[in-house]
Amino acid sequence: MSVPSIRVIACGALAREILAVCEANGLSHVDLICLPAILHNHPEKIVPGLEKAIAEARSEGFDRIFLAYADCGTGGAIDRLCEKEGVGRLAGPHCYSFFVGNEAFAKKWDDDLSAFFLTDFLARQFEAFVVEPLGLDRHPELRDAYFGHYTKLIYLSQVEDTALQEKARRAADFLGLTYEYRFTGYGDLATDILHVAEEARSD
Repeated sequence: MSVPSIRVIACGALAREILAVCEANGLSHVDLICLPAILHNHPEKIVPGLEKAIAEARSEGFDRIFLAYADCGTGGAIDRLCEKEGVGRLAGPHCYSFFVGNEAFAKKWDDDLSAFFLTDFLARQFEAFVVEPLGLDRHPELRDAYFGHYTKLIYLSQVEDTALQEKARRAADFLGLTYEYRFTGYGDLATDILHVAEEARSD
């Protein structure tokens, strides 16, 4: 008897982490597709992309669909889509929160209000997702206009990788921010993926 599959529609920034969770836990019935991570620079494009991906999943025969997105700056639009389509999403306002653990992140928020966060993905893609879209490669004088209200860069790492830590440290130096490192692992992302995968398995 085959295990019922589930289509997980994820932000491309989470692909590596979701695949790692699935591999570590034998979740071969999770069918993962990803939307481009760069959509985060244009949050208004996320929901239309998800609507299309949900329709495609249903046309392919998937009854169970899960969105590996937090709110991601959409102002509740993803929640409204979930309600309309009858699908779930990752708990939390953004990936920084669910990697730390939503409850733990909320408790430290007052201390981290002036922090700029990086994840493993953003440490790898700092130039492509931060420097170039903001034009800082062409106009470095704009740095303080964008980042003057931040005091520190916090690198929330999912895996302990010295090369990524060095990239994050260089990013902090580039932005003129104090560097802080925190290892999070996969946090609530792993919890939520495991939960929906087990629900699909029990159907």
